[in-house]
Amino acid sequence: MFTGIVAAVGSIVARSPLAGGFRITIDSAGLGLDDVALGDSIAVDGCCLTVVDKTGAMAGFDVSLESIARTAGFDLGRRVNLEKALRLSDRLGGHLVSGHVDGVGTICEFSQIGESWKLVVETPPGLGRYLAEKGSITINGISLTVNAVSDRAGPTGTPVTGFSVNVIPHTLAMTNLADHRVGARVNLEVDLLARYVQRLMVAGAH
Repeated sequence: MFTGIVAAVGSIVARSPLAGGFRITIDSAGLGLDDVALGDSIAVDGCCLTVVDKTGAMAGFDVSLESIARTAGFDLGRRVNLEKALRLSDRLGGHLVSGHVDGVGTICEFSQIGESWKLVVETPPGLGRYLAEKGSITINGISLTVNAVSDRAGPTGTPVTGFSVNVIPHTLAMTNLADHRVGARVNLEVDLLARYVQRLMVAGAH
């Protein structure tokens, strides 16, 4: 489990193919790996990955086909948000995050308003029902509060949901969001409670 409070931004310095996926090496100097062991979990842009290799500040992770299909952002040279797994004694500064990406959204707007920024993201089909105003959402591993949700009909009549969040200067400085522009793809994880409530509602309807 994680909190969605990014601890450091690393860089993907190597990527090599594996059967059923690929291995990436991340320069994690800002994170500090002294207390990280092989087999530990680290959220990489919101995706929970297992440390399979560690040399100095370099950490290696195997990315499976399932993770590749559900995420974006593991390209060579890319900066990625990093967070170590939550300990029971840690403060829960964001919200409970599993590190299991639900889908990839697309940035529709990223504009400065005063000293903050308005970020609008369009979700993939099916995720909109989990979003609510003032609810929680994880974008590239960052815990954020949903300011507004809008639904519209897509080109084929399929419902399309967009949502907006406010990004303060500290968040922009401490994460990789500043690297993103309109059209960029971002990893989304909906709130755990929303996921279970939706399941209970569906089960109760039968």
